[in-house]
Amino acid sequence: MNLELLNSNKSFGGWHKQYRHDSSVLKCSMRFAIFLPPITSDGAKVPVLYWLSGLTCSDENFMQKAGAFRAAAELGIAIVAPDTSPRGENVADDPDGAYDLGLGAGFYVNATQAPWAEHYQMYDYVLQELPELIEQYFPVTAQRSISGHSMGGHGALMLALKNPERYRSVSAFSPIANPVNCPWGQKAFKAYLGENRDTWQAFDASELMAQGGSLPALVDQGEADDFLTEQLKPESLTAAADKSGYPLTLRLQPGYDHSYYFIASFIADHLQFHAQYLQHENDQSV
Repeated sequence: MNLELLNSNKSFGGWHKQYRHDSSVLKCSMRFAIFLPPITSDGAKVPVLYWLSGLTCSDENFMQKAGAFRAAAELGIAIVAPDTSPRGENVADDPDGAYDLGLGAGFYVNATQAPWAEHYQMYDYVLQELPELIEQYFPVTAQRSISGHSMGGHGALMLALKNPERYRSVSAFSPIANPVNCPWGQKAFKAYLGENRDTWQAFDASELMAQGGSLPALVDQGEADDFLTEQLKPESLTAAADKSGYPLTLRLQPGYDHSYYFIASFIADHLQFHAQYLQHENDQSV
């Protein structure tokens, strides 16, 4: 494994580290960041929260702006933040340079359409390749939870609902909750997955939640979010949970928008939520 350390910063007694590696799934070089809490310095292995970021973001947005390290250090949880798409000179991008398709906008699906299918296999990368790397090279257990924001909230919910055996819990901020019925999702799914809308539903959190499940789920949505009505559609998640009896907690937060000011305000809540379900090494109490 070609794992290259790019940056390292001590924070709240733990370490934020940024790496580059060659991805066989995405067929390009990828970057990710990891926060390791102080307890790992004593040889302990800790559970992991995977964080998926939104459109135009990279691993850096969450790590620099969310203010998550204090709570993660206290709770003994590692955080891993991958990039939001494959990147590189040979990786396809929107020819018009649109922010909502191509680089920075992988939507966490496995693309089936040209030219995207060659590299845009973000579903497999987040689900399999990246956790295998993290669990091989870092002091972590196989206990995983997943969270994300906006496009990343869609990714976190979708991945967890499709693979509940892989995660202990899931949460999201301002997720694109019903991508088959919003402009961002329709544009991306048509490009990556093709014209057949039946195939889109397998990557839609609301469609998946309507089928049932029991993985603990927390969603926060700001009521002052400019994208609330047209793009995010949290009411579709509520309707799906009501239909199937899914144990969803969805909180509407008055006055909050789509920004990292919102995420920073409630990230400690989300870490504490996940900590209820994540086991530390030698801890069987959860």
